[in-house]
Amino acid sequence: MLSVDVFSPEGLFGSPHRSLRVTSVYLLHTNRPPYRSILPERLFSFCSYPHLVFSDFNLHHPLADPCRSLSKREFIISARYLDAAFDIPYYLLNTPGVYSRFPFDTISRPSILDLAFVNTSLSPLVSSWDTPLPSTSSDHIPCVITVKPPEIMLPPPTPHWALLDLHTVGKALDDFTPLPCPARPTPSSLSRWFDISSIRLTSLLTAHAPSRRPCPRSKPWWSPHLSSLRREYPKFARISRLDPSPLGWSNVKSSRRTYFEAIALAKKAHWSDFLSSATPHSLWTAKRFAFGRLPQRFPDLPGGSDPAEVAETLLHHHFLPKPPPPPLLCLTCHKDYTPLTSEEISRALSKSSNTSTSGPDHIPYLVWKSVHRLKLSLLPSLLDPLLAHGFHPSSLKKALGIVLDKPGKPSYDSPSSFRVIVLLRTLSKILERVVTFRLSAQATICSLIHPVQCGSLPGRSTTDAALVLQHNVESFHRLRYKVSTLFLNVKGGFDNMESPSLLSLLRRKGISPYLIQWVGSFLWDRTCRLTFQGSPRLFAPVSVGVPQGSPISPLLFVIYVSSLHLEISRSLIISYVDDFAVTVASLSYRTNVCLHQSSFSWLKRQASPINISLSFPKTELIRWRTTRSNEPPCSLPVQLGGQLFYPQSRLRWLGFIFTPSFNPRSHFSRRYTLANAALATIRRLSPPGMGLPPYLCLSLARSLLAPILLYGSAVWIPPSAIMNSMSIF
Repeated sequence: MLSVDVFSPEGLFGSPHRSLRVTSVYLLHTNRPPYRSILPERLFSFCSYPHLVFSDFNLHHPLADPCRSLSKREFIISARYLDAAFDIPYYLLNTPGVYSRFPFDTISRPSILDLAFVNTSLSPLVSSWDTPLPSTSSDHIPCVITVKPPEIMLPPPTPHWALLDLHTVGKALDDFTPLPCPARPTPSSLSRWFDISSIRLTSLLTAHAPSRRPCPRSKPWWSPHLSSLRREYPKFARISRLDPSPLGWSNVKSSRRTYFEAIALAKKAHWSDFLSSATPHSLWTAKRFAFGRLPQRFPDLPGGSDPAEVAETLLHHHFLPKPPPPPLLCLTCHKDYTPLTSEEISRALSKSSNTSTSGPDHIPYLVWKSVHRLKLSLLPSLLDPLLAHGFHPSSLKKALGIVLDKPGKPSYDSPSSFRVIVLLRTLSKILERVVTFRLSAQATICSLIHPVQCGSLPGRSTTDAALVLQHNVESFHRLRYKVSTLFLNVKGGFDNMESPSLLSLLRRKGISPYLIQWVGSFLWDRTCRLTFQGSPRLFAPVSVGVPQGSPISPLLFVIYVSSLHLEISRSLIISYVDDFAVTVASLSYRTNVCLHQSSFSWLKRQASPINISLSFPKTELIRWRTTRSNEPPCSLPVQLGGQLFYPQSRLRWLGFIFTPSFNPRSHFSRRYTLANAALATIRRLSPPGMGLPPYLCLSLARSLLAPILLYGSAVWIPPSAIMNSMSIF
């Protein structure tokens, strides 16, 4: 027996495993059990790394050679070795019936003596076993085993951050000190310093967190009893194939039924224990399991014959190439810079959700909150040099692009039917949130934000936008004007932003130079790795306006489109990030049509220099009426870009359902229906006599159903009939 270990620091065959063991064996005949020269326990043992065992076993077994007639002694000898392999488990690679030995004499028949086994770590990477090569002047022919990354790769084990040993981590953090920052850094030296310091810190945290799952296929409800049943069922099946008697087949059916019934009972018991022992922290996990999720749709695009071509098509569509910026040769420490404080980090972390999905580093906010609580000076010392020099390192610009299908599309054969949600490193998002606070304060002082712009701004929510719209419409109605509103949407707003135009706007308005330089560094030279079923796990350079999923992206977009808010008599342009509402008023609806067309033309002229376009499919028109109006509704359309847009009797904007008279019945009827659907799902969590404790059911109902029912109650009062239904919900 000879074993060879292969090591690669980058991982083997696209997997996280860095080592591979290949064992070659030759079993000689002996006169004592197990009648071969090597015990099966020496050949097959559990190991976490990939392991391949192959060569001449001198064994005949029906799984490899089903057409061969075996004696009872041959089967007993071979079954001991294969049972030992399957119990760990190892998997047999040989294709049944494909011979690997052709004797030179004409009397002996071909046989299969060359067997190959792989363990669970290597089996997903093996694509084929074959004998395509010619003979090498031996009675054994060469066997070719092809190992390559699978098209669908299982995720590697990740740390279980909820079980992080904070006591031990606290002691380790007391001794941890980031490397001193270079005195006169260049982009490469500062990036290298940050990468080394962050890797040291993340390695320290990972070393004190247990693995979430021992292997990719592990299940929390699995038990040793199920493992024993899993061994018994294949064992009876193998015996039944050799001895097809009624008793053997009865044992197979009985063991199979027992095995799958035990699995069902284990799942049910685990779910009941999880619900009965649920805490307020795990309550939303139970809700997520109960609601479930739709399976991810594979992007089946024309011209995409493989996942690599599909990824390239999606990247080219969503991230249009842009001219590269001039290279940044040197960094300067700006005089107007205010050092980063631990209070700013605490404020940024307080606005971050523990359940937010992490990016390529897979470190949630919960870990950084614990680290900051244990050592207040650590994160500021790591992030302050970056902000002081207006620099964002390339390691923080790597992102995961989650490809999601847009619901309700008639077909999904176009890249426009999918959206890409970018997941960034949580450490990067902490710094981005700090910059958001500082830039938001300066933008308000420098009049970079229009008073009627809402979204991503403190005190300007969807409710504020709806209240401003209704207040202005009612004000115009009191002056006896006819009022109409055109709802517009910016097409691909975040992706189409021009970085030079944004930076030029920030300079003209007097924003601090270090913030301008940091924004430029943040937006340029980004990479993204798309994630969908079978996607290539490679980072590709992308040109983006601002990445969706970043805390600072909505604020940058609001600043970017602030010039689209025109001050016109008897009109108002309200926006919530990329959703615009253009309201006009005059003495007749016919005049409003001309006003809408002129305002739309003005918006197009203003948006063209900054590469912003409006989406026609999402354009809607509504003509407001008072409850006492007896005039017939006006059906005159508005013609924009060669398309006619007719007034709607009901439309949805920012989650509110508007009618021409602001009747709240349609809105709250919809909220009541949504709450009923959510309640039906919650009931699954607490069947009679089991499930969630009553106080958690009440907490879940209050935290989940109340926001659904009451959304919009700050704008309108629900009708009495719906109010009564809500009261006894």
